[in-house]
Amino acid sequence: MTASPHPATTAAEAVEDYLIARQPAKPSPHTLAAYRRDLTTVLRLAAHTHNTPPDQLLLTDLTAPLLRRAFAAFAADRAPSSVVRAWSTWNGFFGHLVAQGTVDGNPMPAVDRPRLKPHQPKPLMGEDTPEQLLAALAAGCRRARDPWPQRDFAVLALALLTGLRSAEMLSLRIDSISGRPGERRIRVHGKGGTTRSLPIEPPLEALIDDYLATRTQRFSTRLRGSDPLLVDNRGNALQRGGLQYLVRQCYKHAGIHDRVARGTLVHALRHTFATRLAEDGASVTEIMHLLGHTSITSSQTYIDTTAAAQREAARANRTYTALRRLTQPAAPTQTDPALR
Repeated sequence: MTASPHPATTAAEAVEDYLIARQPAKPSPHTLAAYRRDLTTVLRLAAHTHNTPPDQLLLTDLTAPLLRRAFAAFAADRAPSSVVRAWSTWNGFFGHLVAQGTVDGNPMPAVDRPRLKPHQPKPLMGEDTPEQLLAALAAGCRRARDPWPQRDFAVLALALLTGLRSAEMLSLRIDSISGRPGERRIRVHGKGGTTRSLPIEPPLEALIDDYLATRTQRFSTRLRGSDPLLVDNRGNALQRGGLQYLVRQCYKHAGIHDRVARGTLVHALRHTFATRLAEDGASVTEIMHLLGHTSITSSQTYIDTTAAAQREAARANRTYTALRRLTQPAAPTQTDPALR
């Protein structure tokens, strides 16, 4: 028999206890921040609906009807994917409370969540766009108050040639890269506390070494293995907003900003990496490992999308067009009434 929550237990206290309980699983700081944001935002909406200050809303107040109204308000100005993510966070929160015997049941199955369209990759548009981007960065500085072309080139090339997520790139340290010259690998901390090791080929290795050399000169400091790999113009660890700004400005510098799907930025580079893997014949298992997917379904999407694109390209072939005209049945002609 499960225990009911103490009448004085507030929802805010339960949220803090849950976030502490998640720490032994070692989720990334970005994941914990997302949990906190989803839980506290919906909690504030529930408190407003209940006409109660957020810090006084009790755990027993979080009934299915109240959560349905809170999630309806949450969904009013957010993308379906954000609503689904918040729903999953709250479902995990209540699952934890049920397992701990704190509450008798999970109300989240009674709260609607949007149905998402199947994930579709959004790589950079245009066959030679990645090459155009790299060529522009290799040719010279983008317009900036304090230009650092070696850093920009290394960051964009790293994203294009490894397919790392934003959070994965930002968590890299200098000692994440190891191995002998020509055989180096990069150790990546991915989602859910997983790690994977990715190969780095000599051209990318040279770009990173060049960037680190200019970094030493810029700040007159000796680099340590525990230092962040990517830094801003002040030498501090590059943050998510800074990375997005850097990538956006590099797109503009290369004249390809109109070939990037809205809202993708860094992720467009990851999708480009994965799409090209599929186009070049990589297996779904290889794509799964290189991207750090936990589900083969996510990796299969790139192969399916590439296959569909190949068929569309074949269908548009001018020879096919001519063949269709030649093989179409002739339109029936009317018979001369005199010959009937």
